[in-house]
Amino acid sequence: MIRKKKVITKVGLVGTIGNTPLIRINSLSDGTGCEILGKCEFLNPGGSVKDRVAVKIIEEALKSGRLVNGGVVTEGSAGSTAISLAIVAPAYGCKCHVVIPDDAAVEKSQILEALGATVERVRPVSITHRDHYVNIARRRAAEANDLAEKHHKINNRNILLSEQINGLHPKEENLDPVISHDYKVGFFADQFENLANFRAHYEGTGPEIWEQTDGSLDAFVAAAGTGGTVAGISRFLKEKNPNVRCYLVDPPGSSLFNKVTRGVMYTKEEAEGRRLKNPFDTVTEGIGINRLTENFKLAELDGAFRGTDIEAVEMSRYLLKKDGLFLGSSSAMNCVGAVRVAQLLGPGHTIVTILCDSGMRHLSKFYDNDYLSKLNLKPSAVGLEFLGIK
Repeated sequence: MIRKKKVITKVGLVGTIGNTPLIRINSLSDGTGCEILGKCEFLNPGGSVKDRVAVKIIEEALKSGRLVNGGVVTEGSAGSTAISLAIVAPAYGCKCHVVIPDDAAVEKSQILEALGATVERVRPVSITHRDHYVNIARRRAAEANDLAEKHHKINNRNILLSEQINGLHPKEENLDPVISHDYKVGFFADQFENLANFRAHYEGTGPEIWEQTDGSLDAFVAAAGTGGTVAGISRFLKEKNPNVRCYLVDPPGSSLFNKVTRGVMYTKEEAEGRRLKNPFDTVTEGIGINRLTENFKLAELDGAFRGTDIEAVEMSRYLLKKDGLFLGSSSAMNCVGAVRVAQLLGPGHTIVTILCDSGMRHLSKFYDNDYLSKLNLKPSAVGLEFLGIK
C-alpha cells in the first residue's frame, strides 16, 4: 500500500513567520576554524527578523485592547520594522502608517507604499527633537485616536438627535476627509521601548537557536538597534547555559560599545545625552543607537566589538562571492562580529549570529559602488584580510 504523506499547512501569512533555518557559513567557518552559524531571518515572508516583532507587538496590543480590528498601527522605523508591520497588519485587519528618515534607502519607502502603508519621509534628527521620526509616529497615533474619538462623539450625537426627531434625520456634520465612517483606534507600536520586541526573541528566536544547535553553542553575537534581538536571545541563552558567551558588535557613531565595555554611554564626540544632531555617521542601517532602550537594558552581554563601515561592506561582498549570501548591512556587520568572536575564542567553537535581512533593500546605498566611492568605502579585498585573516 502507498501511504500518502501528511501535508502540514501553515495558517495564513503569520503562520510562516519564524522557525527559520540555521546554516553553516562555510567561508567564515573554514577561515576561522570555528563553526559560524547564521540564523536566516531574511527568509521570513517580510524579508527580515522584524516580522517576529511585528506579530508580537500587534498580537499583544489586540489582546490588551490598545489596538482593534480596523485600527491604525503607527511606527517610526528606518525600514525593516515598518515593512514587517505593513505586511503583517492587514492579516489582523489593521492599517499601517509609517514615519521613516529620508536618508534611509529609497527602495524601503517604495516597498512600503507598494504594500499600501501611508509613508512619511522626514529629515533625520536626534531623538530629543520633537520631529525625530519616532516622536512623529507617536504623535500620529495620538492624532488618530483624537480623530476616532471625535467621529465617535459625532455619531453618538447624531443617533441621539435622530431618536428625538420623528422620522427625520439631521444632516451629518462635515468631517475631516481623513476620517472614514469605519475609522478606529490608533496604536503606536513603539518598537524601541515596547518589550513585546524583547519577548518575540526571548520566546521565539532564542529557543529556536537552542533547539537547532541542540544546546551546543559557545557564543552568540549581534548588533543592536532597538536592542530587542540581542536582549531576548542573550537572556534566553544565558538562562539555559550561563557559559554561553554573548557579545555586541556596534557600528560607527553608536554609543552601545562604550556602554557595554566602559559602563558609560558616550563617544569621542559627545558626553552622554548631549548630542543634538543626527547621531550616526555610518553606511549601515537599522543598527546603532545613542541611548539605552528598555529592550536593550534586558541584554546579558559579556563584551562588545566595534565594527567599521568598510568591514561591513567588505564582508557583504565576500559572503556574496564565497557563499552566495546576498545580505543587508546589519547582517554583514553581524558576520564581522562573528569573526571577531572566533578570533577571541580561538578555533573549535560554535558561534551563532543573525542574518537579519537580504541585500534587496540596500541597492541604492550599501550595494551602490558609486555611492560608496564618495565615502571612500569601495570594496577591494580578495579574502578576509580586512579582518586580519590571510
